[in-house]
Amino acid sequence: MGRVVAAAVYSAGKKITDITLDEGAEWAAKPRHFVWIGLEQPSAEELATLQRQFHLHELAIEDALEIHSRPKLETFGDALFIVTYSPIRENGKLEFIETHIFAGKGYVITSRNGHSKSYKAVRQRCEARPLLLEHGEDFVLYALLDFVAECYQPVTEAIHAELDVLEGGVLGGVLTEADILTIHALRRDVLRLRRYVAPMVEIGEELQKLSFPFIDKNMRPYFRDVAIHVTRQMEDLANLRDIASQTIEIGQLLESSRQSIVQRKFAAWAAILAFPTAIAGIYGMNFQNMPELSWHYGYYTVLGTIVAGCAGLYASFKRSGWL
Repeated sequence: MGRVVAAAVYSAGKKITDITLDEGAEWAAKPRHFVWIGLEQPSAEELATLQRQFHLHELAIEDALEIHSRPKLETFGDALFIVTYSPIRENGKLEFIETHIFAGKGYVITSRNGHSKSYKAVRQRCEARPLLLEHGEDFVLYALLDFVAECYQPVTEAIHAELDVLEGGVLGGVLTEADILTIHALRRDVLRLRRYVAPMVEIGEELQKLSFPFIDKNMRPYFRDVAIHVTRQMEDLANLRDIASQTIEIGQLLESSRQSIVQRKFAAWAAILAFPTAIAGIYGMNFQNMPELSWHYGYYTVLGTIVAGCAGLYASFKRSGWL
């Protein structure tokens, strides 16, 4: 069985009283009253009870019992059904909690299918602003969507902070395999966040255009605010995706540069060592007719040539930056 987190009736911007699920329809039918019900993991029977009371469309109930792949907005007559996702990131693991919102004349119902951040803060925020809460269901709907959009901000900031640390490590040291795997995992999380955030822009824009009895035209700018908020989130996530990709690319370029420097040093020393090796190889061929072998200063001359040649090569490579 699910849990009723909160159920109350409101009028003129103030909370009237707490109610049970069976009392919802009676209060919702009163002029200038609306009920706000919050459920957590409701059962099919509880949803059926709400369907009978508020005349929810059967397709909306079927939708609420399914697992969706992304946020969406559906209209059923004069009622709305919205699917949203709140991100939770713990110990580097990103999860999304699905919430269904039913909204119509006289009621707003939220059905949360998991242990996401509580909507209690939304209720408290709305009750603290009676002039806006007086608008009724449309203001509550805005507050819920705005709260969902806000939930993405701390997750985005946490990923940004981790990427900053990794980026600093890449610039100051060697990019390890573990670093690459971590950056790739963060980039994958960013792409998942974008997948769930993007439809929220469409939802905010569509709510500005819909003409419903419970949506006041004066509240439409608030839904535009949700769309703007989510658009900024999309921009932040796009920047994070680029940072993650560029961090890997920079790390690979730096590693390639380090390897190139090492290879140049090996090549320079190999060239220096090749000079005496070549001379020694010539005098190790054991030909009988080698006049300089009988010269008194031949040995010292060969050694001097080797030293001078190696020193010249060393100086040349040093000037060119290979050593």
